[in-house]
Amino acid sequence: MRYRHLTTLTLALGVVLLVDVLRVFLPAVITIFGQAASTPAELLGAFALGWFVLALAAPALVRRVGARPVTLAAAVLLVAARLAVVGQPGGRPQLWIAAAGLLAGLVWLAGVAAATDRPVPGLASGLALGAVLHTALDTYHPPLLGSRASWLAAGLVGALFLAGQARPAPPAGPGGVRSWLLAGPALLLAGMVALSPAVARTATSYQFGLLRSHPGDDVGVATVPLFGPAPVAVAVGGFLLAALASPRRGAWRWLAPAALVAGAVLFALERGELLLPAVLLTAVGLGGCLASAGAADGRDTSGVRPAADPAGAVDGDAGSGGTADDDATDPVREAGRRAYAVVAGMLVFAVAAVLYYAAYDLGHPNAGVPVAVAVLVAATALAARPGSGPVARSLPPVLTAASAAVLTLLAAIVSDELLTATNRDGPPDTVRVAAYNVRMGFGMDGRFDPDALARAVAGADVVALGEVDRGWLLNGGHDTLDLLAERLDMPYVFAPAADALWGDAVLSRWPLDEARTRRLPAVGAPTGAQALGVTVDFSTGVRLAVVATHLQPPPGEEPVVQARAVAGFALRYAAGRPLVVAGDLNTEPDDPAFAEFTRAGLVDALAPARPLPTSPADDPRQQIDHVFVSPGLAARDAAAPRGTASDHLPVAVTLTLPST
Repeated sequence: MRYRHLTTLTLALGVVLLVDVLRVFLPAVITIFGQAASTPAELLGAFALGWFVLALAAPALVRRVGARPVTLAAAVLLVAARLAVVGQPGGRPQLWIAAAGLLAGLVWLAGVAAATDRPVPGLASGLALGAVLHTALDTYHPPLLGSRASWLAAGLVGALFLAGQARPAPPAGPGGVRSWLLAGPALLLAGMVALSPAVARTATSYQFGLLRSHPGDDVGVATVPLFGPAPVAVAVGGFLLAALASPRRGAWRWLAPAALVAGAVLFALERGELLLPAVLLTAVGLGGCLASAGAADGRDTSGVRPAADPAGAVDGDAGSGGTADDDATDPVREAGRRAYAVVAGMLVFAVAAVLYYAAYDLGHPNAGVPVAVAVLVAATALAARPGSGPVARSLPPVLTAASAAVLTLLAAIVSDELLTATNRDGPPDTVRVAAYNVRMGFGMDGRFDPDALARAVAGADVVALGEVDRGWLLNGGHDTLDLLAERLDMPYVFAPAADALWGDAVLSRWPLDEARTRRLPAVGAPTGAQALGVTVDFSTGVRLAVVATHLQPPPGEEPVVQARAVAGFALRYAAGRPLVVAGDLNTEPDDPAFAEFTRAGLVDALAPARPLPTSPADDPRQQIDHVFVSPGLAARDAAAPRGTASDHLPVAVTLTLPST
């Protein structure tokens, strides 16, 4: 039987909606239910996993009530939740709305799986369409049309989805278990690496940054790229072409699994210069593995396709009394196997995501997690035996892939902005420097709001940022740095700390160059730390050295070793030039780590305004965000503007530059 276009479209739209809800649910767990780095990671992980475990009851519900009514009800709840989180209300309402939407989406998936034996075209199209939309929205929301457009877009997708879901599904035959099992792992690899516009932009900024830099040690830096997310167009096109084309046979069938595992290994190496090949290899390899699993779905061992209840009902007594030989073609048993397969696959997604990101709190190795998931997908694809019949498709693969690639490229061009230094009229007398721990862009209420972040540092000429996320799936797949840089209209330099997507950055209204980064001793802290040095060029001989860092203290101790390393690196990097060291230093005045900076000859630029607490933002009590300067820089107007766009307050100070 031919795979109907309506079934493909409906499944694709449902996948888009489910992924959108996941982008709100995952960060809500670590910013609303608890607080990453303070709430035990085991508790956060258990809460997140609990919702996926609850979905294990969905196949039994489908069996008792019937696939069609369960699927319709879950689809309505999924759309309602998706619309409810458009405005991101923040706080507990956001958490529970997203959690309810996630559970509804998982139940919907189980119901659809029970009635659909060839899901690969719909799954692949949904992942690709989600990437296109996420690129068009600049990983956040329409930069020109605002929240009203977000409501309209979500409403249109939801209406089309419900209209398609209301139509009876075509009768399902045997098979489909492997493809549904791969839905969760495919979603993880697509969101974490292969089809993420934020990761693609970051990869491009490592490879083709427009600012001059000199990477130091074993850590590279990333700078503003031209058409940063453009590689995701190649990834989307290659993914769809591989997923919808006939799979290779013979020795060639190893090609896609090998590409997928190779891409995952490159990603796991956590080096910025390897991100771009990791994205492209993972995308093509993932698509090819889905194609292999989808081709096996068409194999019918009995030679006869059994009829299925067109209403999608699954009766607990149906098929009873059959022999073991009938099990493979019994529609009720096959429906149950598919439903359990997709829920199990989504549980793999949840476990792998928790294991990977919890490592930054618990300290266990996590590089093998995406590789293990890739190996699972590759092994499943290799174990599948393609059927003798034609592979189910919705549209010609080349046309579909080319169209998706063009749409993604256009979305990338429209959403991307070229950032260039705006102050080129000679050196100023003063420069205002700000330091801000942005907590991946999430405020105290758990809302992701780059506009609020931009307002918090408005008026600053140079901004040092900490806890910058450039594409973590856990945080919604946003490129926080690019979104903030666009709103401030400042170019940037980014240096990785925890991995190639999370670290520190410096933005400036004047040109930046000579970027250099130094990895800091871990001293028992799970999250990595680094010191990023950049030079602000005022064009007429005046140059300011800026070092941005985020110290990570060992458990229960002061970050003395890291502070000493940063002070030494900063003085060597400045080489006699005026110097600023800024960031979340996780130490207070008069503490041992704080003294390392003053012992090195640096001056506390915020001293005239002390006490100046900055954390937590809603009730600041700790003075842990600082700006140190070399003795030749006079400081005034130090402040910590109030706000809750992050869990820290920014600190800002105006520096008088030496004359040429």
